[in-house]
Amino acid sequence: MKTLVTGASGLVGIHLLQELMKQEGDVVALYRSAIPAAFSGQGNGKIQWVKGDILDVVLLEDIMKDCGQVYHCAGFVSFNPSKADELMKINIEGTANVVNAALATGVKRLVHVSSVAALGRKRNNTTVTENVKWEDSANPSVYGMSKYLGELEVWRAMSEGLNAVIVNPVIILGLSEWGTGSSAMFRNAYNEFPWYTEGVSGFVGATDVARAMVLLMATTIVEERFILSAENRSYRSVFTEMAIAFGKKPPSRKVNPLLAALVWRIEKVKSFITGKEALLTKETAETAQQKVEFSNSKILNALPGFVFKPLDQTIRESCAGYLKMMN
Repeated sequence: MKTLVTGASGLVGIHLLQELMKQEGDVVALYRSAIPAAFSGQGNGKIQWVKGDILDVVLLEDIMKDCGQVYHCAGFVSFNPSKADELMKINIEGTANVVNAALATGVKRLVHVSSVAALGRKRNNTTVTENVKWEDSANPSVYGMSKYLGELEVWRAMSEGLNAVIVNPVIILGLSEWGTGSSAMFRNAYNEFPWYTEGVSGFVGATDVARAMVLLMATTIVEERFILSAENRSYRSVFTEMAIAFGKKPPSRKVNPLLAALVWRIEKVKSFITGKEALLTKETAETAQQKVEFSNSKILNALPGFVFKPLDQTIRESCAGYLKMMN
């Protein structure tokens, strides 16, 4: 039986495919617009590329007929309020389509990529575990709501008999297509974005997310969610590490809540004029002020021997990859 990967051209999808290339069995890779450059001319005979999206119910059922395992990585990430409809459509309806197709075609096991946004990232001075309950006040973004409601579709499918497990990654860092949303933090560091906050969050490498997913697929664990976080670090330290690796100036202007409110408004005006995505939005400005840590003890207990790569190593390797890509 084949393995299906949705969202195969995204950050997680790319690294997951690279991990699956080491395994036995063929892979069906569902992508929306273009096959990732990392796989240009590679994977012939092992990876079957299928262009389409998770809103196409007929396509999903057709390609799942020969698949025993499904990794649902497809999703839309944006903190732009104007993207609310697209967020809801893809992250909720799309996920419902995937799990419904899995139930209809008898897929043996599914791993769903959710997000810690589904747990609520606005929880100042707390340590978040998998046991926290959703609170509207704990996540100000439409993105967080869409991931939470999308995850509920997976829990619903599990109650109907789907063999599945959920991962909730924190902020994922890794090498992807330069210029896409996944590389936004690296782009900001490369462009010497001057602002920083003392906020704290969890960070994890895309390679670790992929490895954890493959290992979880091989277990008998069901109806569980797992936070994937390598380290809890300040945004300032992460952006500084990126800037140093790029040979750029680290951020030097501290943002307090009042200044953050001014900066995101300035970025909103610039975005309106240039048509480009704002480097900072109201939601990201608020979240960046929070000092929230994420526990990784559950995944480490569930996967004996699994070790997260040091975050500094992930950053250095990613920056080196981006520099090579630009040269």
